[in-house]
Amino acid sequence: MSAGSVSIRRARRDDVPAIVAMLADDHLGRARERVEDPLPAVYYDAFARVERDSNLTLVVAEIEGRVVGCLQLAVLSGISSQGGMRGLLEDVRVATDCRSRGIGERLVQWAIAEAKARGCNLVELLTHQTRVDAQRFYKRLGFTASHVGMTVRF
Repeated sequence: MSAGSVSIRRARRDDVPAIVAMLADDHLGRARERVEDPLPAVYYDAFARVERDSNLTLVVAEIEGRVVGCLQLAVLSGISSQGGMRGLLEDVRVATDCRSRGIGERLVQWAIAEAKARGCNLVELLTHQTRVDAQRFYKRLGFTASHVGMTVRF
């Protein structure tokens, strides 16, 4: 399995279990995701909302029919930056046994190109402070630390 054989396509409903499994595959995800069989309906409901929203694009990386990565791109309009649009990357994941093969880089490069094509003037993302490997990965791809993220959970 090399990154050269990776295809990136829009996610389908039947990809949801693989996506949730990747989202749950670390200490943070295990605490907030529910990997059960059958998968809770909330995930399929969320997928349907994402699929209907033209400003959201959920894609997967696939190798030989297996979903091995995912990423969501949100295109956000705003008034700041002279009314410029921005791309927000979320839920960037690669299956544990497929990491360090260029798959995450291909996903992020796809998202950057898509954001540019859709008129965005920047791409940004948030990553948890404990994900130092992810931070190193994003810096290698040209991202710079620029904000302090804060959260309120309900």
